[in-house]
Amino acid sequence: MQKTILAFLLNAFALTAFSQQPARPSVNLIPIPVSLQTDPGIFTLPASVLIEAPERADLVPTLESLTSHLSIPTGSAVVLRMKPSPAATIRLILSKSPDTALGAEGYRLTVTPDKITIRAAQPAGLFYGVQTLLQLFPKEIECKEPRKGVRWQAPCVTIMDRPRFSWRGLMLDVSRHFFTKAEVKSFIDEMARYKYNLLHLHLTDDEGWRVEIKSLPRLTERGAWNVRRTGSFGTFQPPAPDEPRNNGGFYTQDDIRELVKYAKERFVDILPEIDCPGHSLAAIASYPELSCSPGSENYRVNSGEKVMVWPKGGGFYGLVDNTLCPANEKVYPFLDKVFTELAALFPFGYIHVGGDECARNFWEKSDAIKQLMQKEGLKSLDEVQSYFEKRVEKIVESKGKKVIGWDEILEGGLAPNAVVMSWRGIKGGIQAARLGHEVVMSPTTFVYLDYMQGDAIIEPPVYATLRLKTVYSFEPVPDSVDARLVKGGQANLWTEQVYNTRHLQYMIWPRALAVAECLWSPKDKKDWSSFARRTEANFGRMDIEQVKYARSMFDPIFTARKDSSVAGGDSLRVELSTEVEGLDIHYSFDNSNPDSFYPLYSMPLSIPKEAIMLKVITCRGGQPIGRQLDMPVKELRKRAGLSTGE
Repeated sequence: MQKTILAFLLNAFALTAFSQQPARPSVNLIPIPVSLQTDPGIFTLPASVLIEAPERADLVPTLESLTSHLSIPTGSAVVLRMKPSPAATIRLILSKSPDTALGAEGYRLTVTPDKITIRAAQPAGLFYGVQTLLQLFPKEIECKEPRKGVRWQAPCVTIMDRPRFSWRGLMLDVSRHFFTKAEVKSFIDEMARYKYNLLHLHLTDDEGWRVEIKSLPRLTERGAWNVRRTGSFGTFQPPAPDEPRNNGGFYTQDDIRELVKYAKERFVDILPEIDCPGHSLAAIASYPELSCSPGSENYRVNSGEKVMVWPKGGGFYGLVDNTLCPANEKVYPFLDKVFTELAALFPFGYIHVGGDECARNFWEKSDAIKQLMQKEGLKSLDEVQSYFEKRVEKIVESKGKKVIGWDEILEGGLAPNAVVMSWRGIKGGIQAARLGHEVVMSPTTFVYLDYMQGDAIIEPPVYATLRLKTVYSFEPVPDSVDARLVKGGQANLWTEQVYNTRHLQYMIWPRALAVAECLWSPKDKKDWSSFARRTEANFGRMDIEQVKYARSMFDPIFTARKDSSVAGGDSLRVELSTEVEGLDIHYSFDNSNPDSFYPLYSMPLSIPKEAIMLKVITCRGGQPIGRQLDMPVKELRKRAGLSTGE
């Protein structure tokens, strides 16, 4: 009996001692590496940290970031040494011999209980290895001030990692709403930590010209400014002639040089876009002679009033002629000046020339266009735009750059060396690849981050909804094309309805996390449940960084259907679901606000006869996790195709 009691006490003591051991830090890396092995043990950051690194100018910003992260929040004393040291806590090593498994951006990261080693073939690999290392530490590593009571530990791991694609892009539209140089830098910081390497700046459109061209000063004197409007873009009344045009801004050439340098220090290239021949109202308002329509001298930069009309049956047309005229010989010297100065500012090897949504209804009425078609043997307006694009390509190539454009540049015949950015689904990319052209996949169906993240009853209204799980299903390489021609992919944020940087962040995150993993990680490593868990863990980091993000992944999803089992066919049944697994859905029909004590959804709902509102909330462990959505029954009936009684 005494032996039994003694054994019980020993077991109890052992369990107590085990429970007092520090929990192993979880691994919530985004994007998921090519190879991740968790090893026994935990690395604890010591009070004194010695970092060994190569002495290279292109590593200085990386090392400054690592040093500040490991010293400011932790209180550790961090010393940087540019010579080999056996006592080093953290070693950053550039391999002297080629490592074909890593390429230019890959790295190997090893964390043991005593030290950390990051190896790479190129400085970019060391930078990405550092981003992964920081994600292994507690989220408080992102603090800008000392934090007490945190165990500064990282799990022991062995990681080999490299990107799947070389083109991992985010597009920021700075034309519709201008974002300052500081805001663009913040955007670069946020994207670089998740291993994006390409910032596409949409610099010109109907609402503003955002880059200084010294030889064409009116582009920024006049073209960068409009009348401030707040509300629903595309519905505003045209400004009165005397309203002040003081809303907007532009980047000086020194600003651009500073942004390019800042991005390059984080191994991000900047792709400039000059959108033409459509979306060119800011240019025409500055230089009316570039149009081929009478009255263009009275044009003004758009302030959010309707410029284009999109009939329900398809197609579109312009209310004003916002196109550069392909038949106007003044256009090409103008573009030569623009691209000459642009090429000198941006070292990246490509210039984006737009080409999308060109309203041609004014071309149809233009005598100059008709004469051009006759002279050049052009049989359609598609071929007129192709004529323009081919001349633009020659100008751009004369500056030592390659042309990339939206998939409309395919229409009428593709310029010989152009790269196609496929946005209207993936079919344009497939077509271009079959013609032997390189492609960047950027389809609205998966990566348009200006779309709503959840239900329209709660999200800022835009054209459509694009949920996180759908974004995560993005696959840049269609089965039917040569994968070698797909350079990668890109997510786009158009900013018609994005007025400030906080809303910009809300629209980008967490969907840009999903795109980052689609573009960096191997296809067979993708797993939605794992990604959702890791995304939720990264929300804590974003909270500390004060980056705004959407929690729409936790929201309930409504599916409204006709109830065919009820005679008359006018009854409604509602199905509820969630993107994230393991959530409980609670609801009410009595206009009160549900919580975890309210009815638990388990099967499709029939709507009580007099109910006017279905209120729904998701919970985990009895605590609300999603937003409460208040869905009018009339809206559900509308979605089901039933009469709303109006």
